[in-house]
Amino acid sequence: MKKLPAKAAAWLMPLLLSLLMSGLVSLIATLHANGLNMDSVQRWPSAWLFSWIVAFPVLLLVLPVVRKLVGWLTEAPGQAK
Repeated sequence: MKKLPAKAAAWLMPLLLSLLMSGLVSLIATLHANGLNMDSVQRWPSAWLFSWIVAFPVLLLVLPVVRKLVGWLTEAPGQAK
């Protein structure tokens, strides 16, 4: 299987992360609000889509900031005391 170029990671990681996290969070929120029933099963895909539409651009914007914060809070490899 041919791999994507390394620079694709800048958008591929937030894409996959936003799909997984928005899916899980929207599922939990939908089940919490409606219980486990057919209505929840029917509502969840639209809740997931709406959540993902918000989550993906937000991740694209905040991920560089989070990486910098993590860099400030952790030691770089090889610099442990």
